[in-house]
Amino acid sequence: MTDLATLPPRPGTAGRLRRLLAVPDGAYRGALGAVAALFGILLVVFVVSMVMQARPTFAHFGLSFLTSTKWDPVHVHYGVLVFLVGTLETTAIAMVIAVPIGLGCALALAFGIPQRLRVTLGTAVELLAAVPSVVYGLWGLLVVAPWVRTIIEPALAKITGGHGPFGGSQLGVGLLLAGVILAIMVLPTMVAISRDVLMAVPEVEIEGAFALGATRWQVMRRVVVPSARSGILGATTLATGRALGETIAVTMVIGNTDHLAHSLFGTTQTMASLIANEFTEATEPFHLSSLIAVGVLLLVVAVVVNLAARLLVRSVGRQRAIGIGVL
Repeated sequence: MTDLATLPPRPGTAGRLRRLLAVPDGAYRGALGAVAALFGILLVVFVVSMVMQARPTFAHFGLSFLTSTKWDPVHVHYGVLVFLVGTLETTAIAMVIAVPIGLGCALALAFGIPQRLRVTLGTAVELLAAVPSVVYGLWGLLVVAPWVRTIIEPALAKITGGHGPFGGSQLGVGLLLAGVILAIMVLPTMVAISRDVLMAVPEVEIEGAFALGATRWQVMRRVVVPSARSGILGATTLATGRALGETIAVTMVIGNTDHLAHSLFGTTQTMASLIANEFTEATEPFHLSSLIAVGVLLLVVAVVVNLAARLLVRSVGRQRAIGIGVL
């Protein structure tokens, strides 16, 4: 029997391999360092250019740009509070809906359905992430909005008698519909990452819990989810970032009015939808600068959310490590 190790290399293969191995490790490290430096430079250029473009607005309006609710291009008065609140409200509604549903779907895909169906259903969930946001917006406007106006909003209004968070005109479009559409859009991210994290829980922990007499529900609630909570928080962070910056779908279903929504049925705008609606009409210098300032503020909000989530993930991971060490 011929030893494969003694066979001569194919013509040309030895030369290519020799040239590849002749490159020193320092060259590889240098190339990777250059790529990383290029990315860092591009990021700095992007942030600095945005801040410089927004500087006239920050210098002229100061703190009132963040605290004012008046956005009036005609009289050159710009305040972003309405849109900041709208962004946070739609994101909060989306995450309240998406987190429990996404975690439940992830648990089902990881442990609750037969093995032969997991790949098919998992692929179907991941394909939802490839649907363009404008398609979600059209679907929400043409299909979901009539359901919300005729079924969901009247049912919710009965709970509080048409007052409080479920009061006001029942238009179908508005804050509630925007939050629902965002929740549907971020579900694939939430489900896919959470499923992979849950399936990475050591099998010995699960089998040990079953050996102690725990039921399937107890194992998932007390073993699987606590073990994977750092990864679940990471999935939630990515989903939140997607919800914060979503533009076209939200623009189509939120109503696009420049005032605070006093209920979940009210219409308003987010920072992203404001930029999408007015950027092509921003011919006045302060108007354009103010829109860029809104983009800078949206970037700051996204960075703050991600930093807070990273700190929370580290805290959870540290507590788990301490707990394991004590055991």
